[in-house]
Amino acid sequence: MAFCNGQVMRQMQKYLPKRIILIRHGESEVNENEQVLEYVPNYKIQLSKKGSDQAQNIGLKIKDMIVSENGESENWKLFFYVSPSNRTRETMEGIIGKGETFPKENLVGIREECRLREQHFGNFQEIEKRKKIKTTRCSYGKFFYRVPDGESSADVYDRVSSFIEMLWRDMEMNKFNIGTSDELNLIVVSHGLTILLFLMKWFNWTVQQFEGLTNPTNCEYRVLQLGCNGDYSLAIHHNVDDLKEWGLSDEMIEDQDFRAYGSKVHKRNI
Repeated sequence: MAFCNGQVMRQMQKYLPKRIILIRHGESEVNENEQVLEYVPNYKIQLSKKGSDQAQNIGLKIKDMIVSENGESENWKLFFYVSPSNRTRETMEGIIGKGETFPKENLVGIREECRLREQHFGNFQEIEKRKKIKTTRCSYGKFFYRVPDGESSADVYDRVSSFIEMLWRDMEMNKFNIGTSDELNLIVVSHGLTILLFLMKWFNWTVQQFEGLTNPTNCEYRVLQLGCNGDYSLAIHHNVDDLKEWGLSDEMIEDQDFRAYGSKVHKRNI
């Protein structure tokens, strides 16, 4: 596997995070009983017991990933952005592990971000009506279809785009207050569709490319890591099989390799 010289990479990235990790919330009450949507507001839905366990397990995996690349160094830091929904906040709390998984000294901030909320499907949702909406959306196209009394994916894309613009300003201005020797990891805890639209905006994917993508499963994550040419890429942490399973075309995977290694020649182990 090809890697940049660490000193060169630090010079290139300045105060940019090494990783941006996008995590979907854990399994929720809706997975156990979909009728919950008929009387509980979507944003108040909580994690199931399985979802809580998923959050704790994924926190340990992320810590292993970060620590394994740092050896004895403790200069790594975390900053969380989280959707205001109960299930995303509970997922974040499970990942952090009450200070047991990630020590407080490594956690530099948490910010609730409303632009990371789930696509709005209306208020209380009748199950049969919800099923018909999802069927119609599939035939119409999930990007442009507008949910009655709710949002289209295009609407969510617009607010996610606004969030990303703010994120770039915060990174460039070092609003996370990290030193040049610190390794910052931004963790975004959100929802499946919101994560797909984040990736679509970040990598300038087309609507057609978006339509071929699959949602992350509960507590599944996507790691955007800073590559040799100063771009973020999915190809550093994830292998080709992962990218294909998520719906990325050969052209999209080639672009991820270029962002990671500065070359379209495949340079990584699979």
